[in-house]
Amino acid sequence: MKNQMRIFFDAVSENEAFARLVAAGFFAQLNPTLAEITDVKTAVSEAVTNAIIHGYEGKGGTVELFCAYDENRLQIEVADRGIGIPNIAQAMEPLYTSKPELERSGMGFTIMETFMDKMRVESIPHFGTRVYMEKDLKTE
Repeated sequence: MKNQMRIFFDAVSENEAFARLVAAGFFAQLNPTLAEITDVKTAVSEAVTNAIIHGYEGKGGTVELFCAYDENRLQIEVADRGIGIPNIAQAMEPLYTSKPELERSGMGFTIMETFMDKMRVESIPHFGTRVYMEKDLKTE
């Protein structure tokens, strides 16, 4: 990778906006379109929110955000060391939520897949979850 950064922050909802801005600021030097930066911010927001609400069940912990780029390809990873996902395929189904009492839409992974070019999830119950995403910027 040509350039990369990694940060760790508390798993509190106030830091979701912080993560969006950090990712957007890091990738801004590549001169992305407004639509591309919005896509990245939305995907990061969903991944961080999932880590806070589902990974740590709102009880605190640490979220890791890794961003890298090489030419026009962006790579993003969002990870937690929370409860993990016992059934990734089920969790990735549109409208599925493990927290219906919190009025969650169950569209987080679907949104990430829609806004990014590649996405995959790795999770081990009781050890945490890592979401890998990639986005190719359009070149002029």
